[in-house]
Order: sequence, then structure tokens, then C-alpha cells
Amino acid sequence: MDFLRISLIQMDVIWENPVSNRLKLERLMEPLYGETDLIVLPEMFSTGFSMNAKTLAESMDGETVSWMRKHAKKLGIAIAGSLIIKENNHFYNRFLFITPSDEIHYYDKKHLFSIGEENQYFSHGNKRVVFQYEGWRIALYICYDLRFPVWCRSIKDADLMLFSANWPAARKSVWKTLLQARAIENQLCVAGANRTGSDGSGIIYSGDSMVIDPKGSIIGELPDRTDELLTCTISLTELNKFREKFPVYKDEDNFEIKS
Repeated sequence: MDFLRISLIQMDVIWENPVSNRLKLERLMEPLYGETDLIVLPEMFSTGFSMNAKTLAESMDGETVSWMRKHAKKLGIAIAGSLIIKENNHFYNRFLFITPSDEIHYYDKKHLFSIGEENQYFSHGNKRVVFQYEGWRIALYICYDLRFPVWCRSIKDADLMLFSANWPAARKSVWKTLLQARAIENQLCVAGANRTGSDGSGIIYSGDSMVIDPKGSIIGELPDRTDELLTCTISLTELNKFREKFPVYKDEDNFEIKS
């Protein structure tokens, strides 16, 4: 697939209420039937950025994952977003990517936000995740990972980075700057879906979800503090043309990313 239509949904996530959040998302996603190829949701879209992992965690056979699988198939659209998963007596902030044909790819957040005590309640992931979907090589990352360029570095293996986030409004300029930086330094497309509203800890979020091209230009951006969706189209042909016209990758350093 040359053209990939990406839809970002930013919303005021209802605190620790998976049922209400799933219902809210169903209403937001329904108009996207036939209009997009991929929906990206914010970090912990079913609960908000809660440290109440023991109560809120689900299994990979749980209600929210089943809901994602059901709606990916029903809408014919891949659905991606982060939620709290319990596995082998560990809790993970897990970014799932589920296709209409029921393929499941997932990434466990590597950089846990210790300032918010996330590292006290969740286990670190230790593996970069890059996979192919519709001809695109897609890398998954979550929120705070954005601050760590070595971990996000493409080893000539990705065309699109997805970020699922709960990024506070107080640092919105950092969010925008780093999304653009990751696109420029890796010569790829970047899409970041962030939440709006305020959470149970009183933290305010402004959204600012956006899609960025490999030159760092913003293709599309959602305004502050709205429950809204954005759909943008990116082209693999145009991406590869730019890489060949300005082949920075030929001069980059050899390196190895270790967990």
C-alpha cells in the first residue's frame, strides 16, 4: 500500500472507567468506517494514566483487547493504543496494534515515568518492536519514550513511528518539538496521539495530536483541549523519494541498540 490513512483520536479519558471509555470511543470511531486504514488511541485509553494497576489490569484475553479485536474486524481498520496488561504476575503499559485480520503486535513501554512513580507499579519492556503492515514498517513507542532518541532510533528498519501518549499540557512545546525531531533524524513519518482533559491526579492535557512528515513538517494537527479526530494520508513512495533525494542514511554511524 503506497498511501496509508492514519486517524488519531484524542479525547478526555474518563478516569479508571474502561466501560465508559470504550463506549465513548465506539461513537468516535464509527464515522471512520471506510475512511481510514489505522486508528491510533492515547496511552492507557481505557483508564487514564493510573498507577492502580492491580485493580485495572486486564489480560490479553480481557474485555478491552477483545473489544479492540472486535472493532478492528467490524470496521476493517487497524486499531492501536496502550492499556494496562497483566502477564506472568507483571504489569505492563502495553501498546497494542491489532489488524482487521486479527494479527496482534505489541510493545511494552521501556522508559517508565519514574517522576510519576510508574516504575514502582509497572515492569519495563526491553524490546524494540518494528513490524510490517500494508507494506509499511511500523515502530511502536509510548509517551515518555519520546525523550530517548537512542531507543527511538531507526536502524534503517522503520518508515513510520507511532506514539501513544498522556503528555501533560505543561510540556506541550516539548511534545511537538520531540515528535518533529524524531521524524527529521530518522527520515520517516511520525504520528502521536495524546489525550485531553484532566486525570484523577489533577494533571491537565491539551492533546496536540499530530502527524509529521520526514522533513519535520506537520501534515495535520488537532487543536488544544478538544475531543476530536484527525485523519491524514502519508505516502511510502514520497517518503522513499525524499530519502533518495537527501540520503542522510548513507552517512550515519553504525550502532547497536541494547535494552
